[in-house]
Amino acid sequence: MQAVVDACGAGRIRALPAVVISNNRSAQVLRRAESAGIPGYCLNSDTHPEPKDLDRSILETLTLHKVALVVLTGYLKRVGPETLAAFKGRMINIHPSLLPRHGGRGMYGLRVHEAVLAAGDRVTGVTIHYVTTEYDRGTVLAQRTVPVEPGDTPETLAERVLVVEHELLVETVGSIALEHEQAGERA
Repeated sequence: MQAVVDACGAGRIRALPAVVISNNRSAQVLRRAESAGIPGYCLNSDTHPEPKDLDRSILETLTLHKVALVVLTGYLKRVGPETLAAFKGRMINIHPSLLPRHGGRGMYGLRVHEAVLAAGDRVTGVTIHYVTTEYDRGTVLAQRTVPVEPGDTPETLAERVLVVEHELLVETVGSIALEHEQAGERA
């Protein structure tokens, strides 16, 4: 999230961050949003015990803030059907491997890098894809490779992948914003 916010502020992405939603009340992303003057909300099963109510609240929050593109950066819960339907083709996620390898439910963070190393992969990378009802199965928008180095640990691999994640996410969101601008739409 911070890479996107910084790129927007620097004019590398021609769009304005509208809102941040986290399912984790203590997530650093909410503090970063506040520091950047971006409205932030914690919406989860504690705030909305019924999944339909949570889905509706997320959709209402995105709509209230006139969101054109939803960028998932660390949101680890399944997005509800109403929100998915309303933002079909306008919700993207970033994943720290070359999907379809090492994706799916529970595959995030160090778990992905552990799986890459356990599989003996020589190359990993970053995938940005559209969000669908299935974890990590949406159409791929962009991928970039990262070599697996001899002696890599999940932590060292994660550090190198994170650098590429930030670069590719900024480039991809920037391209989408430019496409919207050229089409005369709000990004």
